[in-house]
Amino acid sequence: MAAAGPTVVRRVEELGDMAQAHIQQLSEAAGEDDHFLIRASAALEKLKLLCGEEKKCSNPSDLLELYTQAILDMTYFEENKLVDEDFPEDSSSHKVKELINFLSEPEILVKENNMHPKHCNLLGDELLECLSWRRGALLYMYCHSLTKRREWLLRKSTLLKKYLVDGINYLLQMLNYRCPIQLNEGVSFQDLDTAKLLSAGIFSDIHLLAMMYSGEMCYWGLKHCADQQAENHEMDTGVSGASCTTHKEPLDFREVGEKILKKYVSVCEGPLKEQEWNTTNAKQILNFFQHHCNYLTELSLQLDWLLSPSNGMQEK
Repeated sequence: MAAAGPTVVRRVEELGDMAQAHIQQLSEAAGEDDHFLIRASAALEKLKLLCGEEKKCSNPSDLLELYTQAILDMTYFEENKLVDEDFPEDSSSHKVKELINFLSEPEILVKENNMHPKHCNLLGDELLECLSWRRGALLYMYCHSLTKRREWLLRKSTLLKKYLVDGINYLLQMLNYRCPIQLNEGVSFQDLDTAKLLSAGIFSDIHLLAMMYSGEMCYWGLKHCADQQAENHEMDTGVSGASCTTHKEPLDFREVGEKILKKYVSVCEGPLKEQEWNTTNAKQILNFFQHHCNYLTELSLQLDWLLSPSNGMQEK
């Protein structure tokens, strides 16, 4: 950890300089001051100042946190612009990829220095969650726009599936950074509903949105990319935490979507019943999953019957 410190400081300084140059370009193109760009620039100026001091005294965690906050603000400005323009078809793919890369840099930096996010406090769970949420939510919004473009879907459904798999992976990663609170006699809660939420791994409204978003993306995948389901797209379904392991397995849109939306409905109609979270869309998607499952089962039975020697069909 100590050996990695100077490397982190140098790399964060380099990344900060590049981000500051990017912000300058954005500000000039916008033609007006923006709150998020101003705040991002101020964070990077502070970062530059700290890096210019005695590097051995610089705290890598503080520097990386400053850089991460700047990136979150800078990319938020660009995301809002994409949403306002409804993701222009000619440039959105490149811009989304660029934003994903920016939002991935802090986590990549941690991993490159042998400080795995699962065991390292360099960024902290909340910032790691935020980075994963922002990447997943960006891909959710992009895919939402793409699903309304029929001609594009006919030509590029394979690309849509890639975006969906990546987005779902980021959202589930966000949901799994912190392990659920284990309820036992040694842990006391004044509010039983809060205890139930924490034991289910729900720590904020954003966690609920991530569940709904990932379930909806699974629905889009099954609806628009069903003929590609046999392809080997892997996703991370493990839980990241102090005592949790990670594994990978092929993504099944129906299985993943059904599991997470059932949990979403259970939480919204249980501990959060008084908050009036809407579960109508989630239930409609769950109904779609069930009908799709029944259809595949019936199709499989019909195929088995046709191929069975006992059905009376004989070769000529």
